[in-house]
This record gives sequence, structure tokens and C-alpha cells, in this order.
Amino acid sequence: MPVFDFSGASASKAEAKCTYTTFHSSHTKPSPEQPIMVLDNKERQWKHHSCGVFTNPVNRTAFDFKEEDGNYTADVLKIDSRFTSLLKWLGDSRINVRLSGTNREDGYAVYRIRETAFGGGTKLSAEDGFLQFMIERLLESNAPAEAEEDEEQEENGDEMKLTSIQSITDFMTCAGKTLPDNIRLWTRRNLAVARSSEVSQEERHHAQRALSIMLNIQWKNNYFEAIDPVEARRILDEELYGMERVKQRIIETIIQINRTHTLPAYGLLLIGPAGTGKSQIAYAVARILKLPWTTLDMSSINDSKQLTGSPRIYANAKPGIIMEAFSMAGASNLVFIINELDKANSGKGNGNPADVLLTLLDNLGFTDNYMECMIPTGGVYPIATANDRDQISAPLMSRFAVIDIPDYTAEEKKVIFSRFSLPKVLKRMHMEESECIITEGALEAIIQRYSNTSGIRDLEQAAEHIAANALYQIEVNHVEKVEYTREMVEELLK
Repeated sequence: MPVFDFSGASASKAEAKCTYTTFHSSHTKPSPEQPIMVLDNKERQWKHHSCGVFTNPVNRTAFDFKEEDGNYTADVLKIDSRFTSLLKWLGDSRINVRLSGTNREDGYAVYRIRETAFGGGTKLSAEDGFLQFMIERLLESNAPAEAEEDEEQEENGDEMKLTSIQSITDFMTCAGKTLPDNIRLWTRRNLAVARSSEVSQEERHHAQRALSIMLNIQWKNNYFEAIDPVEARRILDEELYGMERVKQRIIETIIQINRTHTLPAYGLLLIGPAGTGKSQIAYAVARILKLPWTTLDMSSINDSKQLTGSPRIYANAKPGIIMEAFSMAGASNLVFIINELDKANSGKGNGNPADVLLTLLDNLGFTDNYMECMIPTGGVYPIATANDRDQISAPLMSRFAVIDIPDYTAEEKKVIFSRFSLPKVLKRMHMEESECIITEGALEAIIQRYSNTSGIRDLEQAAEHIAANALYQIEVNHVEKVEYTREMVEELLK
């Protein structure tokens, strides 16, 4: 257990004493019941909001309370293991803070820490922004392996970004071993380059940019909390009509995650005609998993370097699309939606984009040429879509659990148009369903009109066309509703 002497006392003084023990916590929202730390309150009951600094006036890990009747010191008794490095940084930097806590039998339970100006006055917005950003990152992190909210919107640190060398350095000091080992080592190496006067300005710029990209991503492990299968089924029924076999396969995946608390070894590959809702299925899965999602359109990838990035030797070097997706999501756990996987082999530049995808899909880690670091991909769940099975290489196919998406029958298209497409369009146009009535003959005409087209996109376009026409007639002709017959629909959809 490290011992922190915030006073910077010389070695000749007595050895500093660590007064606290650490505890594991996975809670992301501190509360009086689940605090960040506990201070000694046997001699004095502390106020709900108390100001002071973390200090070590008597070689003990403590907090120096600045009360109206003087200064009082209380030992730190317990602390969340994720916050030990932050505690050291606050003490080393002699940062004035305001604690929010509750007196309990075992001590003063601190559940919020904010930076204040000297004396506990006005908040220093920039510095406090970093502190709140740091606290939120630590709360989302996992406890170090060796160690067993918001009342005011302004306290939120989500808008904070690590861009300067100082903020990156402070982040590394506070984050400690909550980061993956390889990223921690990579960060130290790139910080050395960014600070060095022996390399070119261009190299320093690339190192700082790479650091900012890497550390603004929340690196999590691949542990997943249990997912409610009933709620998952409700989402699937809300998003998709029919497709019982597809829904069952997704629920099977959810049950597997609940048993293992990890993602399946294989992602999903949805193969079927255009317009059958493959992308909609992928979005529904991301919603069920409660993960951010990003899309990768293989039809627009002509060169493998678009995926892997360019080396830093070039002035205009930049990360690849995959690394940028992590950066945009802000987290390492996400759903990767790969559209048109059957176009992955048609690269026209250097290298085959399909070969790059294999390293991402193997979940062993992905290396970006610009970042020069192995990116953990254990929390990535890939979902790919394709129209033509024959155009997908055997190695790519072997990385997925394949689900065939059949086209809809005429009866299914009727239900989809009546219960999903038209109501959705009317709601978007702020219209009542009673204002646009489709007779049975009109519905037959719509389905017959698009009987030779796959999917339901044409049906959705027809619904929008009909609804817009109804709205036009209501506004211009001052009618209360429009009831469409077969003849009216046939004329409208010519």
C-alpha cells in the first residue's frame, strides 16, 4: 500500500503513516451509502459541506478542515481503491476543495468533491471541470487489480476533453492503474516524446494528438451486467414485425451474456435482400446492450489504410476509421455495425480491407498505424449486414454467426404498412390516424404496386407520400380527413 506524504517532508522526518484502508466498489454514482471515502469524525461532527485541503501536517493521510472557529484535521479512514492516486494528486497540488458528506457511525462519508477558490468561495470553473471529469472517469473505471451524483448540472465533467500536456499528465497521475497496462506504458512513452526538445515539432504534435485521442476514450473491461430478456424482447417487438427466428437468436445471445458476463466469441452477420430491416436489427441490439454504436460502410472503403490509419512520418498523418470510431463513441465497449460486408473484398487501393477486419473481429486487439498501440477490442460486438452471401470470403464468414433475413410476404407487408409504416409517418407529421384513412382496397393496391420489390423501403416511401397528400388536402381544401380508395392510391402512386 503506497504511503502519501502531502507535506513534502524531508526524509529526515518520521516515516509517513497511511491511516486508511481501501475497498472495492463498482458503483458509478457515489452516495452517503456508497461514498468515495470516509473521514474520522469521533472528535467532531463535520458539516454537510466542508472546505479544506488534503494535507499531512503530522505525517498522517488526512484532511485539514477550515472551520469558522479554526482549522481541524481528520484522518482518512477508508477510500475507494480507484481514488488513491487522485487523493495523492489533490494533496501534492494543495488544491482547495469542498467536500459533501454525511456523518455516520463509522465516520464522515464523503460522496462529492469539488474544487473551490481559496477560502471556499467561487468555483474555479476550468480546474473544477478537470476534477469532475477525472472523478467521473474513475467512477466508470474498474478497481485496480492489486486492490481488493450530480445535484447540479454545472458539476458534470462530460464536456471536459484532455488536450493539453498538463491535463494529460494530471489524468495519468489520477487514473493510475485503472487504465490497461499497455495503454499506460504507451502513454508514458508518448508523453516523453510530446515533452522532448530533441524531436521535431511535428513529432511532438502527433504524440500529443494521439495522447488526446487515446485518453479521451473510456477504457473498460469486457465484463457485462445481466440484461433483462423480457425487456430485450419488448424492444425487438417494438422495432421489428415478425422475424421470430431472428428474435430468438438475439434472445439466445442475451441469455448467453447473462450466464458468462462476456460478449459471445462471434458477432452477428445478417444476410438478406435490401430493405428488410437488417440495420434496424443491429440498432435494436445496440439498444438492448445499452452500448454506443458506430457504423462502418464497406462500400466506401477502397484502401486498407482508411481502416488502419497512416504512420506518423507523414505531416498529414491521422488515425484510421476504426480508431476514429472508438474516439467518437468515447468508450471501448461498443457495437460495430459493418454495413455491406459483401463489398469488403473490392478494395482498389493498397491492401484488402477484408484482411484488416479480421484483426478487429478476432477480439485479440487492433493496431492502428497512427496510434502505434494495440487497442483492446474485447468489448466490441460486431454486427455485419450483407446482401450477397457469395461475395463474402470464407475467413470473414467464419467470424460470424450467420442469420438469414427472408423477404416479407404480401400479408406481412400489409401488417407492416398498417401498423408500423403509416402510423410512424403520421406521428412524425403531427397528424391523427383518423385524418388519413386507408381502405382495404387501397391497402391491396399499395401492396400490389410494390409486390416485385424487396424489403419495405418502398412501402415507407408510399406511406410518406400518402400522408403528405392527406395533409395537403386537409390544409388547402379544409377537410377534416381523407379516406383513400383503391383508385385514389393507384392515381397517387403512378
